[in-house]
Amino acid sequence: MTVELDAIVERLVADAAGGEGVEAYAELTTETQVNAFKGEVERLTSASASGVGVRVVRDGRLGYAYTADLSDQGLRECLTEARANLEVSSEDPGNVLPEAGEHEALQGIFDPRQAETAPERKVALALDLEARTRAADPKVTQVESARYGDVVGQLAIASSGGVRGSFSVTHAWCAAVALATEDGQSQVGFAVDTARALDDLDPGPVAEEAASRAVRMLGATKPPTRTLPVVFDRMVAPSLLGVLAAGLSAEEVQKGRSLFADKLGQRVGAAGLRLVDDGRLVDGPGAAPFDSEGVPTRRTVLIEDGVLQCFLHNTATGARGDASSTGNARRGSFKSTPGVSAHNLFLAPGELDQAGLLGRAGEGLLVQDVSGVHSGANPITGDFSVGVSGLLFRGGELAEPVREATVAAQLLDILQGIVAVGSDLRFTTGSIGGSSLLVGQMTVAGA
Repeated sequence: MTVELDAIVERLVADAAGGEGVEAYAELTTETQVNAFKGEVERLTSASASGVGVRVVRDGRLGYAYTADLSDQGLRECLTEARANLEVSSEDPGNVLPEAGEHEALQGIFDPRQAETAPERKVALALDLEARTRAADPKVTQVESARYGDVVGQLAIASSGGVRGSFSVTHAWCAAVALATEDGQSQVGFAVDTARALDDLDPGPVAEEAASRAVRMLGATKPPTRTLPVVFDRMVAPSLLGVLAAGLSAEEVQKGRSLFADKLGQRVGAAGLRLVDDGRLVDGPGAAPFDSEGVPTRRTVLIEDGVLQCFLHNTATGARGDASSTGNARRGSFKSTPGVSAHNLFLAPGELDQAGLLGRAGEGLLVQDVSGVHSGANPITGDFSVGVSGLLFRGGELAEPVREATVAAQLLDILQGIVAVGSDLRFTTGSIGGSSLLVGQMTVAGA
Protein backbone atom coordinates (compact mmCIF):
# COMPACT_ATOMS: atom_id res chain seq x y z
CA MET A 1 0.00 0.00 0.00
CA THR A 2 2.97 2.33 0.54
CA VAL A 3 3.56 2.44 -3.23
CA GLU A 4 -0.07 3.43 -3.75
CA LEU A 5 0.20 6.19 -1.16
CA ASP A 6 3.32 7.47 -2.91
CA ALA A 7 1.44 7.50 -6.19
CA ILE A 8 -1.51 9.36 -4.67
CA VAL A 9 0.56 12.22 -3.25
CA GLU A 10 2.63 12.46 -6.43
CA ARG A 11 -0.53 12.71 -8.52
CA LEU A 12 -1.81 15.61 -6.44
CA VAL A 13 1.37 17.70 -6.38
CA ALA A 14 1.85 17.18 -10.12
CA ASP A 15 -1.29 19.30 -10.60
CA ALA A 16 0.21 22.34 -8.87
CA ALA A 17 -0.41 25.51 -10.87
CA GLY A 18 2.08 28.32 -11.39
CA GLY A 19 2.57 30.52 -8.35
CA GLU A 20 1.12 28.06 -5.87
CA GLY A 21 2.59 25.42 -3.63
CA VAL A 22 0.79 22.11 -3.15
CA GLU A 23 1.44 19.54 -0.42
CA ALA A 24 -0.28 16.15 -0.10
CA TYR A 25 -0.15 13.98 3.02
CA ALA A 26 -1.63 10.48 2.83
CA GLU A 27 -1.93 7.77 5.47
CA LEU A 28 -3.33 4.33 6.07
CA THR A 29 -3.75 3.04 9.63
CA THR A 30 -5.18 -0.17 11.04
CA GLU A 31 -5.91 -0.26 14.78
CA THR A 32 -6.92 -3.22 16.91
CA GLN A 33 -8.07 -3.28 20.54
CA VAL A 34 -9.04 -6.23 22.72
CA ASN A 35 -10.59 -5.92 26.19
CA ALA A 36 -10.71 -9.00 28.43
CA PHE A 37 -12.98 -9.25 31.48
CA LYS A 38 -13.65 -12.22 33.76
CA GLY A 39 -12.01 -14.67 31.41
CA GLU A 40 -13.91 -13.59 28.32
CA VAL A 41 -13.45 -11.11 25.48
CA GLU A 42 -15.50 -8.10 26.48
CA ARG A 43 -14.77 -6.17 23.30
CA LEU A 44 -12.73 -6.59 20.13
CA THR A 45 -12.46 -3.85 17.55
CA SER A 46 -10.39 -3.54 14.42
CA ALA A 47 -10.66 -0.58 12.10
CA SER A 48 -8.76 0.74 9.12
CA ALA A 49 -8.76 4.35 7.92
CA SER A 50 -7.11 5.94 4.93
CA GLY A 51 -7.18 9.36 3.38
CA VAL A 52 -5.23 12.34 2.15
CA GLY A 53 -4.97 15.96 3.25
CA VAL A 54 -4.01 18.71 0.79
CA ARG A 55 -2.53 22.12 1.56
CA VAL A 56 -2.36 24.81 -1.11
CA VAL A 57 -0.42 28.03 -0.43
CA ARG A 58 -0.17 31.20 -2.48
CA ASP A 59 0.65 34.80 -1.58
CA GLY A 60 0.61 34.17 2.17
CA ARG A 61 -2.75 32.39 2.09
CA LEU A 62 -3.47 28.73 2.82
CA GLY A 63 -6.28 26.45 1.76
CA TYR A 64 -6.80 22.99 3.20
CA ALA A 65 -9.08 20.07 2.43
CA TYR A 66 -9.04 16.33 3.05
CA THR A 67 -10.80 13.28 1.70
CA ALA A 68 -11.12 9.56 2.32
CA ASP A 69 -12.09 9.09 -1.34
CA LEU A 70 -8.81 8.14 -3.01
CA SER A 71 -10.28 7.74 -6.50
CA ASP A 72 -9.08 10.08 -9.24
CA GLN A 73 -12.29 12.07 -8.99
CA GLY A 74 -12.07 12.23 -5.20
CA LEU A 75 -8.50 13.54 -5.37
CA ARG A 76 -9.41 16.17 -7.97
CA GLU A 77 -12.32 17.38 -5.88
CA CYS A 78 -10.12 17.58 -2.79
CA LEU A 79 -7.55 19.75 -4.57
CA THR A 80 -10.31 21.95 -5.97
CA GLU A 81 -11.78 22.41 -2.49
CA ALA A 82 -8.38 23.30 -1.01
CA ARG A 83 -7.96 25.98 -3.68
CA ALA A 84 -11.42 27.35 -2.96
CA ASN A 85 -10.65 27.52 0.76
CA LEU A 86 -7.46 29.43 -0.01
CA GLU A 87 -9.46 32.21 -1.61
CA VAL A 88 -11.30 32.97 1.62
CA SER A 89 -8.36 32.56 4.01
CA SER A 90 -6.37 35.34 5.67
CA GLU A 91 -2.76 36.22 4.96
CA ASP A 92 -0.24 34.92 7.47
CA PRO A 93 3.57 34.83 7.27
CA GLY A 94 3.31 31.26 8.56
CA ASN A 95 1.43 30.11 5.47
CA VAL A 96 4.43 28.56 3.74
CA LEU A 97 5.53 25.04 2.87
CA PRO A 98 8.93 23.69 3.96
CA GLU A 99 11.83 23.45 1.59
CA ALA A 100 12.97 19.98 0.60
CA GLY A 101 15.55 18.41 2.89
CA GLU A 102 17.34 15.08 2.95
CA HIS A 103 16.13 12.67 5.61
CA GLU A 104 17.70 9.41 6.70
CA ALA A 105 15.65 6.23 6.97
CA LEU A 106 15.02 5.06 10.52
CA GLN A 107 15.42 1.33 11.07
CA GLY A 108 13.39 -0.39 13.77
CA ILE A 109 10.15 1.61 13.81
CA PHE A 110 8.37 -1.00 11.65
CA ASP A 111 8.26 -4.65 12.65
CA PRO A 112 6.91 -6.87 9.85
CA ARG A 113 5.92 -9.52 12.40
CA GLN A 114 3.21 -7.21 13.73
CA ALA A 115 1.60 -6.76 10.33
CA GLU A 116 1.19 -10.54 10.13
CA THR A 117 -0.02 -11.21 13.69
CA ALA A 118 -3.30 -13.14 13.73
CA PRO A 119 -6.30 -11.80 15.71
CA GLU A 120 -6.36 -15.02 17.77
CA ARG A 121 -2.94 -14.22 19.24
CA LYS A 122 -4.09 -10.73 20.22
CA VAL A 123 -7.12 -12.14 21.99
CA ALA A 124 -4.98 -14.77 23.71
CA LEU A 125 -2.59 -12.14 25.06
CA ALA A 126 -5.42 -10.04 26.53
CA LEU A 127 -6.99 -13.09 28.19
CA ASP A 128 -3.60 -14.23 29.50
CA LEU A 129 -2.89 -10.79 30.93
CA GLU A 130 -6.22 -10.74 32.74
CA ALA A 131 -5.68 -14.22 34.20
CA ARG A 132 -2.13 -13.42 35.33
CA THR A 133 -3.21 -10.16 36.97
CA ARG A 134 -6.03 -11.87 38.84
CA ALA A 135 -3.66 -14.58 40.08
CA ALA A 136 -0.77 -12.27 40.95
CA ASP A 137 -1.90 -11.68 44.55
CA PRO A 138 -4.69 -13.11 46.75
CA LYS A 139 -5.78 -9.56 47.58
CA VAL A 140 -6.55 -8.80 43.94
CA THR A 141 -10.32 -9.31 43.86
CA GLN A 142 -10.94 -8.05 40.34
CA VAL A 143 -9.16 -6.99 37.20
CA GLU A 144 -10.88 -3.77 36.19
CA SER A 145 -9.19 -3.74 32.81
CA ALA A 146 -6.92 -5.99 30.78
CA ARG A 147 -6.33 -4.61 27.33
CA TYR A 148 -4.25 -5.22 24.25
CA GLY A 149 -3.87 -2.74 21.39
CA ASP A 150 -1.83 -2.19 18.26
CA VAL A 151 -1.43 0.10 15.29
CA VAL A 152 0.04 -0.61 11.87
CA GLY A 153 0.48 2.60 9.93
CA GLN A 154 1.85 3.82 6.62
CA LEU A 155 2.18 7.37 5.37
CA ALA A 156 3.54 9.30 2.43
CA ILE A 157 4.08 13.00 1.78
CA ALA A 158 5.05 15.04 -1.26
CA SER A 159 5.07 18.72 -2.20
CA SER A 160 5.59 20.77 -5.31
CA GLY A 161 8.66 22.15 -3.53
CA GLY A 162 10.43 18.80 -3.73
CA VAL A 163 9.54 17.21 -0.38
CA ARG A 164 9.27 13.43 -0.79
CA GLY A 165 9.03 10.67 1.78
CA SER A 166 7.19 7.62 3.05
CA PHE A 167 7.56 5.13 5.87
CA SER A 168 5.71 2.44 7.82
CA VAL A 169 5.41 2.09 11.59
CA THR A 170 4.06 -0.40 14.13
CA HIS A 171 3.09 -0.16 17.79
CA ALA A 172 1.78 -2.77 20.22
CA TRP A 173 0.89 -2.48 23.90
CA CYS A 174 -0.87 -4.19 26.76
CA ALA A 175 -2.12 -2.72 30.04
CA ALA A 176 -3.79 -3.94 33.21
CA VAL A 177 -5.66 -2.28 36.06
CA ALA A 178 -5.86 -4.45 39.20
CA LEU A 179 -8.33 -3.90 42.04
CA ALA A 180 -7.14 -5.01 45.49
CA THR A 181 -9.45 -5.20 48.50
CA GLU A 182 -8.85 -5.57 52.24
CA ASP A 183 -10.95 -4.67 55.30
CA GLY A 184 -13.54 -2.95 53.16
CA GLN A 185 -11.05 -0.70 51.36
CA SER A 186 -10.19 -1.00 47.68
CA GLN A 187 -7.20 0.32 45.74
CA VAL A 188 -6.21 0.12 42.09
CA GLY A 189 -2.84 -0.34 40.41
CA PHE A 190 -1.91 0.22 36.77
CA ALA A 191 0.88 -1.15 34.61
CA VAL A 192 1.67 -1.18 30.90
CA ASP A 193 4.16 -2.61 28.43
CA THR A 194 4.88 -1.37 24.91
CA ALA A 195 6.83 -2.69 21.95
CA ARG A 196 6.91 -2.60 18.18
CA ALA A 197 5.32 -6.06 17.96
CA LEU A 198 3.17 -8.36 20.07
CA ASP A 199 6.01 -10.89 20.12
CA ASP A 200 8.04 -8.52 22.30
CA LEU A 201 5.33 -7.83 24.89
CA ASP A 202 5.59 -9.59 28.25
CA PRO A 203 2.28 -9.77 30.16
CA GLY A 204 3.85 -11.39 33.23
CA PRO A 205 5.65 -8.32 34.61
CA VAL A 206 2.67 -6.12 33.69
CA ALA A 207 0.36 -8.30 35.79
CA GLU A 208 2.79 -8.39 38.72
CA GLU A 209 3.33 -4.62 38.67
CA ALA A 210 -0.37 -3.78 38.44
CA ALA A 211 -1.14 -6.09 41.35
CA SER A 212 1.77 -4.83 43.44
CA ARG A 213 0.83 -1.19 42.93
CA ALA A 214 -2.73 -1.92 44.06
CA VAL A 215 -1.86 -4.10 47.05
CA ARG A 216 0.77 -1.80 48.53
CA MET A 217 -1.77 1.03 48.67
CA LEU A 218 -4.19 -0.92 50.91
CA GLY A 219 -4.73 0.80 54.22
CA ALA A 220 -3.85 4.22 52.82
CA THR A 221 -4.80 7.18 55.00
CA LYS A 222 -4.71 10.94 54.64
CA PRO A 223 -1.26 12.20 55.71
CA PRO A 224 -0.59 15.23 57.90
CA THR A 225 0.41 18.41 56.08
CA ARG A 226 4.16 18.80 55.98
CA THR A 227 7.12 19.80 53.79
CA LEU A 228 9.38 16.95 52.71
CA PRO A 229 11.33 15.48 49.77
CA VAL A 230 9.09 14.04 47.04
CA VAL A 231 9.93 11.32 44.53
CA PHE A 232 7.64 11.23 41.50
CA ASP A 233 7.32 7.68 40.16
CA ARG A 234 8.29 7.20 36.50
CA MET A 235 4.63 6.44 35.72
CA VAL A 236 3.46 9.87 36.91
CA ALA A 237 6.45 12.00 35.82
CA PRO A 238 4.97 12.35 32.27
CA SER A 239 1.98 14.19 33.79
CA LEU A 240 4.40 16.86 35.00
CA LEU A 241 6.42 16.97 31.78
CA GLY A 242 3.24 17.09 29.72
CA VAL A 243 2.36 20.48 31.17
CA LEU A 244 5.87 21.71 30.41
CA ALA A 245 5.68 20.37 26.85
CA ALA A 246 2.66 22.54 26.13
CA GLY A 247 4.60 25.62 27.19
CA LEU A 248 7.63 24.69 25.06
CA SER A 249 5.67 24.74 21.80
CA ALA A 250 6.54 27.80 19.73
CA GLU A 251 2.89 27.89 18.69
CA GLU A 252 1.81 28.44 22.29
CA VAL A 253 4.63 30.92 22.87
CA GLN A 254 3.56 33.01 19.85
CA LYS A 255 -0.03 33.01 21.10
CA GLY A 256 1.09 34.24 24.52
CA ARG A 257 0.04 31.00 26.22
CA SER A 258 3.33 29.83 27.72
CA LEU A 259 5.09 30.51 30.99
CA PHE A 260 8.39 30.16 29.06
CA ALA A 261 7.58 32.92 26.53
CA ASP A 262 10.15 35.43 27.81
CA LYS A 263 12.66 33.01 29.30
CA LEU A 264 14.96 31.98 26.43
CA GLY A 265 18.52 31.90 27.69
CA GLN A 266 17.39 32.02 31.32
CA ARG A 267 17.71 29.39 34.04
CA VAL A 268 14.40 27.58 34.38
CA GLY A 269 15.58 24.32 35.95
CA ALA A 270 18.12 22.91 38.34
CA ALA A 271 21.81 22.85 37.45
CA GLY A 272 22.61 19.78 35.39
CA LEU A 273 19.02 19.31 34.22
CA ARG A 274 18.67 18.45 30.53
CA LEU A 275 15.33 18.20 28.69
CA VAL A 276 15.49 16.57 25.27
CA ASP A 277 13.10 15.85 22.42
CA ASP A 278 14.48 13.16 20.13
CA GLY A 279 12.52 12.31 17.00
CA ARG A 280 15.04 9.64 16.08
CA LEU A 281 14.97 7.69 19.33
CA VAL A 282 13.60 4.32 18.19
CA ASP A 283 12.82 3.30 21.79
CA GLY A 284 10.24 6.09 21.87
CA PRO A 285 6.85 5.75 20.16
CA GLY A 286 7.18 9.09 18.36
CA ALA A 287 10.28 8.14 16.36
CA ALA A 288 10.05 8.92 12.63
CA PRO A 289 12.49 9.80 9.84
CA PHE A 290 10.62 13.04 9.17
CA ASP A 291 7.75 15.00 10.68
CA SER A 292 4.24 15.60 9.33
CA GLU A 293 5.55 18.17 6.85
CA GLY A 294 8.41 16.03 5.57
CA VAL A 295 11.05 17.94 7.58
CA PRO A 296 13.80 15.58 8.86
CA THR A 297 13.51 14.80 12.56
CA ARG A 298 16.37 15.40 14.96
CA ARG A 299 17.48 15.51 18.58
CA THR A 300 16.64 18.88 20.11
CA VAL A 301 17.96 19.93 23.53
CA LEU A 302 15.38 22.31 24.98
CA ILE A 303 16.93 22.79 28.41
CA GLU A 304 20.66 22.35 28.98
CA ASP A 305 22.14 22.57 32.46
CA GLY A 306 18.87 24.13 33.60
CA VAL A 307 18.94 26.90 30.94
CA LEU A 308 16.16 27.20 28.32
CA GLN A 309 17.80 26.88 24.89
CA CYS A 310 14.95 26.85 22.34
CA PHE A 311 11.33 26.00 21.57
CA LEU A 312 9.79 23.33 19.36
CA HIS A 313 8.90 24.59 15.88
CA ASN A 314 7.10 23.52 12.75
CA THR A 315 7.50 25.41 9.48
CA ALA A 316 4.74 27.93 10.24
CA THR A 317 6.03 28.93 13.69
CA GLY A 318 9.57 29.09 12.32
CA ALA A 319 8.48 31.49 9.58
CA ARG A 320 6.58 33.66 12.04
CA GLY A 321 9.45 33.74 14.52
CA ASP A 322 12.48 34.08 12.23
CA ALA A 323 13.56 30.56 13.18
CA SER A 324 13.83 27.16 11.53
CA SER A 325 11.58 24.16 11.98
CA THR A 326 12.92 21.71 14.54
CA GLY A 327 11.09 18.89 12.75
CA ASN A 328 8.20 18.93 15.23
CA ALA A 329 5.18 19.27 12.96
CA ARG A 330 2.53 16.77 14.09
CA ARG A 331 -0.93 15.92 12.77
CA GLY A 332 -3.71 14.11 14.54
CA SER A 333 -4.45 12.43 11.21
CA PHE A 334 -4.80 13.27 7.53
CA LYS A 335 -7.87 15.28 8.54
CA SER A 336 -5.86 18.03 10.26
CA THR A 337 -3.20 20.56 9.38
CA PRO A 338 0.16 20.31 11.18
CA GLY A 339 0.48 21.63 14.71
CA VAL A 340 3.53 21.51 16.98
CA SER A 341 4.25 18.58 19.27
CA ALA A 342 7.13 16.67 20.80
CA HIS A 343 8.18 13.33 19.34
CA ASN A 344 9.93 11.71 22.31
CA LEU A 345 10.36 14.17 25.19
CA PHE A 346 12.35 13.18 28.27
CA LEU A 347 14.67 14.38 31.00
CA ALA A 348 18.15 12.93 30.50
CA PRO A 349 18.38 10.06 33.00
CA GLY A 350 20.80 10.01 35.90
CA GLU A 351 22.69 7.16 37.55
CA LEU A 352 20.34 6.14 40.40
CA ASP A 353 17.29 3.91 40.05
CA GLN A 354 14.17 4.65 42.09
CA ALA A 355 15.49 2.76 45.13
CA GLY A 356 18.66 4.84 44.88
CA LEU A 357 16.64 8.07 44.84
CA LEU A 358 14.69 6.97 47.93
CA GLY A 359 17.98 6.17 49.65
CA ARG A 360 19.44 9.54 48.72
CA ALA A 361 16.41 11.41 50.05
CA GLY A 362 16.20 9.26 53.18
CA GLU A 363 12.70 10.34 54.16
CA GLY A 364 9.81 11.65 52.06
CA LEU A 365 6.87 10.74 49.85
CA LEU A 366 6.86 8.51 46.77
CA VAL A 367 4.04 9.75 44.53
CA GLN A 368 2.53 6.76 42.75
CA ASP A 369 -0.53 8.41 41.23
CA VAL A 370 -1.75 11.93 40.44
CA SER A 371 -5.22 13.25 39.68
CA GLY A 372 -6.63 16.52 38.45
CA VAL A 373 -3.74 17.42 36.16
CA HIS A 374 -6.00 18.82 33.44
CA SER A 375 -7.77 21.17 35.84
CA GLY A 376 -4.99 21.78 38.34
CA ALA A 377 -1.97 22.40 36.09
CA ASN A 378 -1.70 25.54 33.98
CA PRO A 379 1.05 25.82 31.30
CA ILE A 380 0.39 29.57 31.01
CA THR A 381 0.74 30.64 34.63
CA GLY A 382 2.82 27.69 35.83
CA ASP A 383 0.39 26.87 38.63
CA PHE A 384 0.54 23.19 39.56
CA SER A 385 -1.91 21.77 42.10
CA VAL A 386 -2.80 18.08 41.88
CA GLY A 387 -4.12 15.31 44.06
CA VAL A 388 -1.56 12.63 44.87
CA SER A 389 -1.40 9.21 46.45
CA GLY A 390 1.59 7.03 47.20
CA LEU A 391 3.79 5.81 49.99
CA LEU A 392 5.84 7.53 52.64
CA PHE A 393 9.41 6.30 52.97
CA ARG A 394 11.94 6.42 55.81
CA GLY A 395 15.55 5.37 55.75
CA GLY A 396 15.12 4.89 52.00
CA GLU A 397 12.54 2.13 52.60
CA LEU A 398 8.86 2.28 51.66
CA ALA A 399 6.51 2.68 54.63
CA GLU A 400 2.78 3.37 55.01
CA PRO A 401 0.56 4.31 52.05
CA VAL A 402 -1.19 7.70 51.87
CA ARG A 403 -4.08 9.08 49.80
CA GLU A 404 -6.15 12.24 49.36
CA ALA A 405 -3.14 14.53 49.60
CA THR A 406 -2.41 17.60 47.48
CA VAL A 407 0.83 18.91 46.08
CA ALA A 408 0.81 22.56 45.07
CA ALA A 409 3.73 24.54 43.64
CA GLN A 410 4.93 26.59 40.69
CA LEU A 411 6.18 24.53 37.77
CA LEU A 412 9.41 26.50 37.60
CA ASP A 413 9.97 25.93 41.32
CA ILE A 414 9.52 22.19 40.75
CA LEU A 415 11.97 22.23 37.84
CA GLN A 416 14.52 24.17 39.83
CA GLY A 417 14.00 21.88 42.81
CA ILE A 418 14.79 18.63 40.99
CA VAL A 419 17.71 17.11 42.84
CA ALA A 420 18.11 14.01 40.67
CA VAL A 421 16.57 12.23 37.70
CA GLY A 422 16.29 8.45 37.91
CA SER A 423 17.96 5.96 35.59
CA ASP A 424 14.63 4.21 34.94
CA LEU A 425 13.60 6.14 31.80
CA ARG A 426 10.79 4.41 29.97
CA PHE A 427 8.32 5.36 27.26
CA THR A 428 4.82 3.92 27.25
CA THR A 429 2.07 4.91 24.81
CA GLY A 430 2.60 8.68 24.73
CA SER A 431 5.27 11.03 23.42
CA ILE A 432 6.70 11.71 26.89
CA GLY A 433 9.14 9.39 28.62
CA GLY A 434 9.05 8.95 32.38
CA SER A 435 11.87 8.67 34.89
CA SER A 436 11.60 8.81 38.67
CA LEU A 437 12.23 12.38 39.83
CA LEU A 438 13.52 13.51 43.22
CA VAL A 439 12.39 17.01 44.18
CA GLY A 440 14.22 18.34 47.23
CA GLN A 441 11.33 19.87 49.16
CA MET A 442 7.59 20.18 48.48
CA THR A 443 4.60 20.91 50.65
CA VAL A 444 2.20 18.00 50.77
CA ALA A 445 -1.20 19.06 52.10
CA GLY A 446 -3.25 16.41 53.86
CA ALA A 447 -5.09 16.27 57.16
